[in-house]
Amino acid sequence: MASFLSDLLSISRTETRPLIRLTLPICGAQLAQAGMSVVDIMMTGRVSATDLAAVSVGSSLWLPLMLFMTGTLMGLTPIVAQLLGAGATERIRPNVHQALWVAVALGIVAALLLWVMVTPIFRLMDVPPDVAVRSAAYLAAVAFGMPGVALFQALRAFSDGMNHTRPSLWISLVGLGVNIPSNFVLIYGGAGLTGAFGDGLPAWVQSLPALGALGCGVATALSMWSMCLAMILYTRRSRAYRGVALWHSPTPPHWRMIGELLYVGVPIGVAIFVEVTLFTLISLFIASLGEVTVAAHQVALNYTSLLFMLPLALSMALTVRVGNTLGQGHTARARMVAWNGILISLAIALFNSALLWLTAEPVIGLYTHDTDVQRLALSLVLLAMLYQVSDSLQVNLAGALRGYKDTRIIMIITMFAYWLVGLGGGHWLGTQGLAGLWAPMGVHGYWIGLIAGLTVAAVLLSERLRRRAKGVAYGKLDVPRS
Repeated sequence: MASFLSDLLSISRTETRPLIRLTLPICGAQLAQAGMSVVDIMMTGRVSATDLAAVSVGSSLWLPLMLFMTGTLMGLTPIVAQLLGAGATERIRPNVHQALWVAVALGIVAALLLWVMVTPIFRLMDVPPDVAVRSAAYLAAVAFGMPGVALFQALRAFSDGMNHTRPSLWISLVGLGVNIPSNFVLIYGGAGLTGAFGDGLPAWVQSLPALGALGCGVATALSMWSMCLAMILYTRRSRAYRGVALWHSPTPPHWRMIGELLYVGVPIGVAIFVEVTLFTLISLFIASLGEVTVAAHQVALNYTSLLFMLPLALSMALTVRVGNTLGQGHTARARMVAWNGILISLAIALFNSALLWLTAEPVIGLYTHDTDVQRLALSLVLLAMLYQVSDSLQVNLAGALRGYKDTRIIMIITMFAYWLVGLGGGHWLGTQGLAGLWAPMGVHGYWIGLIAGLTVAAVLLSERLRRRAKGVAYGKLDVPRS
């Protein structure tokens, strides 16, 4: 044990700085992409409640699809990281090409689902007719951008695996920069432009139609393709990727390579989808508890979700560092790299908890002036302080395991911990209470279920990482090679 701690301390002196250097641009990119959703909600909300509802309902359908695609394509990152660490850069290009083929297929399937399936889903959900019509138009426009965002995510996974995380930050900012003015022009039309810039605009500009939710969907698709094209241009011209020669000699579909990518990536996509649906289903269950409860839940969840971006970014960087080290053949060092990342994630969790404690009241006051909502949201944020540690640990334990290409167990543990413990337990506490000791706990029961689910996930994933990292370090287990 003393030897392990000594080795870990030694590794932390050399490994912490490059890990943080990878993490911060990823965090910025995540925040920029989250900013697009915030802008969409804010700008459509100024048109009408119907347009706002249409975009909100539509986002609940296309965002899980996009996150599933993103997770699946993230399987490319450990593949590239290991090949780079092994010095086999000539094998990176064909693997990236297979990811691009998969991205095109996923993007087309996602677009078709958004075109074909939304109307039956809206009928099943009893969405009001006006909202359903506008939301269907919004999703039909977003569908055109799905292949573009899938290609962007594939190239981003490649760039991250090459230890270049800054491009995803700058290009995500490009997407945000396209999204804001496009939203303004397409949502508000000529009337909005005239109100902002005066009557001196050309007549054809003043006559532009205000498209509302549809315009928001078109703007979202434009930003998706802008990020895609910018990433293609950057990876084509940047010196950082010259050793890979990515855009030379296209590789046709190779089923073995595609199979490896899907073997690693699909469980990641499913795990992310499970996490997203957990929060979606909790929001649906809470909807029956009244508007004050719903508002407080959304405020607390939105605030704490922003803080989650840093541990999430760290987990993505940890995948790269562990993959690089394994590719170099340094299996004992990879074990230390993984646990050093876990220690940093613990420090970040404690920082986030302190930040919540110090800023909860003033930040909640920025969201709402309703004292009932503020009081309830504050009680939920205090519960969120408890799960900062388990949430940060579980996402980074999963990130380290992805570096080992050990992703199926993440999917299994996530499904058990999130759906059975988190959602099932939370729903029972919220509606039934606990064995006569406590009455039904309402929204607090659901949040206690979240704490339990995240804690179970962290415990099970830590044991898996302990066994996997130790087994590989001592030569008892092998890491799948690309």
